Amino acid sequence: MALAAKLQLRQSQSLVMTPQLMQSIRLLQFTHVELEHFIDEEIERNPLLERAEPQDDAASDQAQKIDAEPQAAADGDWFEKEAGWSAEAISEKLDTSLENLFPDDPGTSERLGPDLTAQWKSASGSGGGPSSEGLDAGDMAASAITLRDHVGEQVALAFADPAARLIAGELADGLDETGYVRVDLAEIATRLGTDAASVAKVLAVCQTFEPAGLFARDLAECLSLQLAVRDRLDPAMKALVANLELLARRDFQTLKRICGVDEEDLLDMLAEIRALDPRPGMAFSGGASDAIVADVEVRAANDGSWTVELNAETLPRVLVDHIYFAQVSPHAKNQAEKDFLAECLQNANWLTRSLDQRAKTILKVASEIVRQQDAFLVHGVRQLKPLNLRTVADAIGMHESTVSRVTANKYMLTPRGVFELRYFFTASIAASGGGDAHSSEAVRDRIKQLIDEEKPVDVLSDDAIVDMLRESGVDIARRTVAKYREGMNIPSSVQRRREKRALASAGR
Repeated sequence: MALAAKLQLRQSQSLVMTPQLMQSIRLLQFTHVELEHFIDEEIERNPLLERAEPQDDAASDQAQKIDAEPQAAADGDWFEKEAGWSAEAISEKLDTSLENLFPDDPGTSERLGPDLTAQWKSASGSGGGPSSEGLDAGDMAASAITLRDHVGEQVALAFADPAARLIAGELADGLDETGYVRVDLAEIATRLGTDAASVAKVLAVCQTFEPAGLFARDLAECLSLQLAVRDRLDPAMKALVANLELLARRDFQTLKRICGVDEEDLLDMLAEIRALDPRPGMAFSGGASDAIVADVEVRAANDGSWTVELNAETLPRVLVDHIYFAQVSPHAKNQAEKDFLAECLQNANWLTRSLDQRAKTILKVASEIVRQQDAFLVHGVRQLKPLNLRTVADAIGMHESTVSRVTANKYMLTPRGVFELRYFFTASIAASGGGDAHSSEAVRDRIKQLIDEEKPVDVLSDDAIVDMLRESGVDIARRTVAKYREGMNIPSSVQRRREKRALASAGR
């Protein structure tokens, strides 16, 4: 067979991911904070982009109102009245006084009177008048005390020796946000040129600081420090703290044997352990948790339907400055500058269209979710229907991956609370009688209710829960019940029976 070079022409179709298309896909899965950060970066790079702030709209409306005034008023009469307005005229027209609004106006001293003026001067400072910097509410507000500041004050009072104070400062720098020491004591001793015994001695003093439990190296030591302050670190309690893994497994029989106590004493010891703080340093954490901002709001309409609206706070308003482009483009010196301006205009237009399309897509997906989960909004979690991404995608004519990106990290405000959009997508559990399937989230809630209502003398096993669910029309396997129970951090029937009997005997 001879080998020869040939030319062949083939026609094929392929999807090319352009930068603009990739940008649109990224915008769909951005959270509100991520979207704001992305737009800020785009505005810095693109001179044709600008934000449309609410105050800008108000100023524009005010300007339109002023322009709509009769020309005769703009020619002289209106300006003459404005120029002739004095403090007395304003007080007469607005039924108020400038002293109430501008007490630091130097011109109001005579009108305030000698007594009030003297009080104002004494409150402002020794200079005989208001401070030039003015009063700042932020300066008057007390700043939050950090863990490092709180510990630093106690270090300064507890150590007079500069060397010990230096070691204590190193230990304080090694504290994490929970108050635990996360540094190696031998490393500190080597770095400071001292011995490990000196570091351990300073650590022992630091472990007496308030709140109790600071400078612990593990959970057992943290609890022991707090128990020692309460004078409750007896041999039995030491044995309990040394076997926290048994406590986590709820192996109370072994704990009673190790601690040498009966069931009533063990319950008292467990109550004391629960009253302790395993993370004493968190009381000084200055970080505030970010509040969840709902992307979609759902309200009940007068006709019994649901009104689905986008939250205006999560919709960034970006404008393209076509006027600036028209002014700058004729003055471009070379082709490179023209290409840069053309690219900026194209990217700006594409971004505004992508943001608009993102908002429409979120609203379309949320509306379909509300339509599918109408029973949940009316009756609660027990009426949550099984739902998957494909069902919503087919209903609104979109791809399943698009719906997945839209529902990621987006939240919906409903009359029943704030839920992530993915909360409404649950697995399906078949019905025992051949009826409609049940949502896995609704089944979880039913299992939790059955366990909460059980009595100490009749603790439900997983098999008993399966039988009760099947009687109510839920066809579920025992291993599924165990998985849901463990996912909700509910112990087994044996452990629950042991705990409830112990609590009942303690109550008697």
